[in-house]
Amino acid sequence: MTTQEEQQIKQQLSDPKTQRKAFERIVREYSEPLYWHVRRIVLTHDNANDVMQNVFLKAWTHLDDFHGESKISSWLYRIATNESIDFIRRNKNKITNGSDDVQSGIANMLIADTYFDGNETEALLQEAISRLPDVQRTVFNMRYYDDMKYSEISKILKTSEGALKASYHIAVKKISEYLKLFD
Repeated sequence: MTTQEEQQIKQQLSDPKTQRKAFERIVREYSEPLYWHVRRIVLTHDNANDVMQNVFLKAWTHLDDFHGESKISSWLYRIATNESIDFIRRNKNKITNGSDDVQSGIANMLIADTYFDGNETEALLQEAISRLPDVQRTVFNMRYYDDMKYSEISKILKTSEGALKASYHIAVKKISEYLKLFD
């Protein structure tokens, strides 16, 4: 989305007459990238769909809180990230099916997902990522999969670029160490 288009949508969002149309455009524009962002955090298609409904519902109900100071994408990614992490925290017991090994539960859930089309290497990578603390996992996903710049991630997560770089470096190191176990 160009800067001019972004400004136009922000203006439309502030006008009750054009707000719904502008929001529909946002949903069309950001549904797919946000879905994949959420999916990488919650792992399964069904869970991602549940979270996505909450993301757009929350965005719509909090539209008056968006004053246009940040980019629309930053605002939406912040909502999507928070909703995804909240979903994981709320459903940790369901994910593990009562077992003590959270990662084992996540790996089983991923393999059982009929929409997962990855190979064994991708499953191992996802398992390694699932072992990361929430912040490291989120930073890794945003940087590695979404190819976001640290400055953009900083705005979304409201933290310094230096802290993000450190989190990403530590995450990569932990993932590499985990994957070496299967060489």
